[in-house]
Amino acid sequence: MTLTRRHLITAAALSPLLSQAQAQATWPTKPVRMVVPFAAGGTTDILARALAPELQRVFGQPFVVDNKPGAGGNNGAAEVAKAPGDGYTLLMGTVGTHAINPSLYPKMPYDAVKDFVPVTLVAGVPNVLVINPASAARYNVNSVADLVKALKANPGRLNMASSGNGTSIHLAGELFKTMTGTFMVHLPYRGSGPALIDLIGGNVDLMFDNLPSAMPHIKSGRLKALAVTSGARSGALPEVPTVEEVGGPLLKGYEASSWFGLLAPAGTPADVVSRVQQETAKALALPAMKERLLAQGAIPSGMSPADFVRFIAAETAKWARVVKASGAKID
Repeated sequence: MTLTRRHLITAAALSPLLSQAQAQATWPTKPVRMVVPFAAGGTTDILARALAPELQRVFGQPFVVDNKPGAGGNNGAAEVAKAPGDGYTLLMGTVGTHAINPSLYPKMPYDAVKDFVPVTLVAGVPNVLVINPASAARYNVNSVADLVKALKANPGRLNMASSGNGTSIHLAGELFKTMTGTFMVHLPYRGSGPALIDLIGGNVDLMFDNLPSAMPHIKSGRLKALAVTSGARSGALPEVPTVEEVGGPLLKGYEASSWFGLLAPAGTPADVVSRVQQETAKALALPAMKERLLAQGAIPSGMSPADFVRFIAAETAKWARVVKASGAKID
């Protein structure tokens, strides 16, 4: 058979498509990097490190957790946004990186919609208002009502830690301040891990932390839980009331929970996204994994990419209203 010029042109045009198809069929052929945009020890990190071994087991390649903290998650998210869409870089995104920060920061280093492909929601998590026991004793705080009273009597004397500007942990505190007409000094950290170290050490008074990262310290008595920030009590801490439940008229309607999910850079092949979503959902449904996450206060999900797109859109609109109501802005 004689190859004509037309045959050669057609083959050249199809070659990149065939190579891409072959790459997708064999993915992954090397380690996959899972970027956590916060320091080790926080809930984003906890969830990534729980999921990575399961994905490694299924796909036969290491899923390497890479902590890239800073700027309320923007640094790590921006790095993933600029990465090739080849399936070898994933982001453990959060409500902060993809629903809060676009309204909070006047200038973003990435487009939360255009630069990413949502893969799946990994888990939803209540935040929990925790206070250092020594601070609680110093200001006579045993409840949310006591805290509001102490804040009004000591404006600016108490401070609150967060995992970074723009996180739900930060916004939970800002919303609390706005609704109660109180003031606390905000001390942002590069993740819940370092913030909790200072909180336990007495360098910070209180924090609206994600429940999984705070849970061990609540159980050990190193932190005192006053309330959860979700609309209903958490099954992991059923004895702890919601903020709305015990906050009185000032805090009626208060809710500020968190979520965490996998996203990939724009252009990542649809079949790779689908495979990661399906295997993540299977991993989250494993009895041992499910029991582990629920005990920490995380509610596992695994929703489809299409549902995750709609979820993020709804959350972005919701948190835009919260940011506006709180008056919070990050320069």
